[in-house]
Amino acid sequence: MIRICYFARLAEELGCREEELDSGFDTVRDLVEMLKQRGEPWQSTLSDGKLMVALNHTMGSLDSQPADGDEIAFFPPVTGG
Repeated sequence: MIRICYFARLAEELGCREEELDSGFDTVRDLVEMLKQRGEPWQSTLSDGKLMVALNHTMGSLDSQPADGDEIAFFPPVTGG
């Protein structure tokens, strides 16, 4: 199982803060594509460019390869001024 956490705007739009899923995917990108198959709001919320990834509390990418027992966190890009 892999623990998936959603933060900030993502959690609000998806109505989900965390969940656990089987680790039946090779990369975070594969996971995102699987989640987008849930339809809206998942599809638009998890679109490329609107998503940052951390794997086990370390910045990752959509090409990161999670293993069973890992934690993946998704959060929106941070902007400042």
